[in-house]
Amino acid sequence: MLRLNLSTEPRWLDLGHGVRLLVEPLTTAIMLAARSDPTIVAAAGDDEANASNDDLARIVAKAVARIVVKDWEGVGDEDGKPLPLTPAGIDALLELWPIFEAFQTKYIAGALILDAEKNA
Repeated sequence: MLRLNLSTEPRWLDLGHGVRLLVEPLTTAIMLAARSDPTIVAAAGDDEANASNDDLARIVAKAVARIVVKDWEGVGDEDGKPLPLTPAGIDALLELWPIFEAFQTKYIAGALILDAEKNA
């Protein structure tokens, strides 16, 4: 059974290691907007043969995160001073393997699983 959460309110997503992201619900509109991100367009264009599935997963996760993340907690600089939320900061955060994996598993995977099920 597919359970719909019709809430449009952002929610906190715990990624472990003391990091939480305030994210909007993942919708079709967000996934379509992410597809238009220049980094995805470039990866899907001339470099398609060179871009691995892992590279594309990382690029898509960053594009989606730049759209949906509205705030964060537990992210600081080398001295532990909290960092402001920025697109470059989101990209850097998702370069950390445990954070990327948690974001993929807890946020993006649900949408991809549903997409795969409809294509089966």
